[in-house]
Amino acid sequence: MAKLLRFKDILEMDGQSPLDQKPLSLNDMHSTEYRPGEDELTNYRAYRRKRAYGVGTGEGGYVGESVDAVEALNVQQRMARSRMIKRIKNKLSLGRRRAKMKMADKGKLEKRAQKAARKLIVKKITKDLPKEKLSMARKAEIEKRLDKPAVKARIKMLAKRLLPKVRKAEVERKKGQ
Repeated sequence: MAKLLRFKDILEMDGQSPLDQKPLSLNDMHSTEYRPGEDELTNYRAYRRKRAYGVGTGEGGYVGESVDAVEALNVQQRMARSRMIKRIKNKLSLGRRRAKMKMADKGKLEKRAQKAARKLIVKKITKDLPKEKLSMARKAEIEKRLDKPAVKARIKMLAKRLLPKVRKAEVERKKGQ
């Protein structure tokens, strides 16, 4: 097979034979790099992360991989996340079905207890008003209040108290199957 030669390659040869040149890579065939200055593998992984996760600049990870959110999502990010979830809804439902078959582990139960504790505190703050009826600004304000150290400590204590109830509910769920 004949070797492809570009004008750029001819200029760089400096009197060498075209057969002495290294073979062209895929990056030589196209004009842009996903992340200029990075090696091929880093570029490829960043590209795959962006494709799989759907939003951002290639940071973050695959679905199921924990990514610490530092700040709340804006409207554009929410829309992108929504499209991504719609695209992978079948995978998610399959995962949910598989998870239902198993007994939840200790970490998952603790997470559920934490969530229940947060719900109790939100209920107290909003005076039994459902979270769905709150405006985005009010929700953000409540989330900000929940992130304060004193409230976090209270949530942790409540979660510890709720853990036996959550575990009992999980055992009941498994018995019912």
